Amino acid sequence: MPIGLGWSKSSINTVIFRHSPLVTGNGKQYASFYDADGRVVLAERESASNTWRLAASQYTGNAADAHNTISLGVDGNGIVHIAWDHHNNDLNYAQTLSPGSLQLTARRKTDGERESRVTYPEFYELANGDLLLTYRVGGSGNGDVVLKRYNSAEGKWCTLQSNLISGKSAKAPITQNAYTEMNVDLHGTIHLGWVWRRTPDVQTNHDVCYAKSSDGGKTWTDSTGRPLSLPITDANCETAVSIPENSDLINQTTLAADDAGHPYIATYYKTPDNPVAQIRIVYNDGNGWKTSQVGDRHTALNLGGGGTKRIPLSRPLVLVNSGELPRVHVIFRDEERGARVSIASTDNIQSGHWLIRDLTRESYGSWEPSFDPVLWRTRGILNLFLQNVDQLDGADNQVRTDGPVPTMVSVLECKP
Repeated sequence: MPIGLGWSKSSINTVIFRHSPLVTGNGKQYASFYDADGRVVLAERESASNTWRLAASQYTGNAADAHNTISLGVDGNGIVHIAWDHHNNDLNYAQTLSPGSLQLTARRKTDGERESRVTYPEFYELANGDLLLTYRVGGSGNGDVVLKRYNSAEGKWCTLQSNLISGKSAKAPITQNAYTEMNVDLHGTIHLGWVWRRTPDVQTNHDVCYAKSSDGGKTWTDSTGRPLSLPITDANCETAVSIPENSDLINQTTLAADDAGHPYIATYYKTPDNPVAQIRIVYNDGNGWKTSQVGDRHTALNLGGGGTKRIPLSRPLVLVNSGELPRVHVIFRDEERGARVSIASTDNIQSGHWLIRDLTRESYGSWEPSFDPVLWRTRGILNLFLQNVDQLDGADNQVRTDGPVPTMVSVLECKP
């Protein structure tokens, strides 16, 4: 389903840590992206329609820096919340004027607490219509994670955790930051996964960690229910899998949970016995943490350095179908497969057998998967945000002078 032409000279519209570029609420689906002039565009369609209504807002962003993404959330009243253009700067946040409107308010604060030096804002919808907002305060290799909640009945934000995960290591004077992703499961449990990074160099990523909350983010435990004192640090966190630095471990894992509340974390890294980074699912079946390798790659990545990387293998997105025997899916893009949109699926993750298929015939450049989480959770329909984009390696504010023309932003729908 085509939406409109978008900026394609960086991967800003399609990086995986956009949560979300596409979201359903109040009978409508909303999308957002930067157009060719770097303007923030909002779009909406009726859930039963393929026709989109678009509005370029009064806001722009630094589209050359792929960190500066747009994130959407829809509250229980049908108001769209939007955050955009962040890479260690003051929070840019607004709402639509009314349910169904594509017009945005003036910039506003949430509750005013820790709203400077913001990067990676992400919205998560709760079953009662409230929203969570999480973001990093500080820089790569030295930052904290902030968690806020929006009360849709009162129309107010509050800070749940001014420092949920601290960048201050127990191994002083080391500092680091957590690259996080969350998932809210059918029971309302919040699952949180992250990778630590010690410096701005991607090769200092290490370890995949996990925590969860069953009370909306007020208190946190590990996978066994052991309470975690806050802020979480490297001294008390649960390490799902220990991965040393220089392992081509990518930041920003993705998470899913099955009907029993068991977490699944998607990432990729190399091991001492295999110099080629492989996509892996780190999962907990109630009897401890296990890993499952997805496919068998043959091309080394050699990740290193700072800035936005031009990675030949996208960060993987993990999804789990509801059911007594959960089916696990991984969405990714790999230059080994012609940079197409691909899906790997298994009916039995313990078997290690995955069926891999391509969902497109054409290449999508530096695209990474992001999706409509509400539509997937409520109806089992996968809507992927799709655009063919380019990305220079290590570049945060540079694009090719002969870069690609604007390309079509679209939605790919399937029922895996």
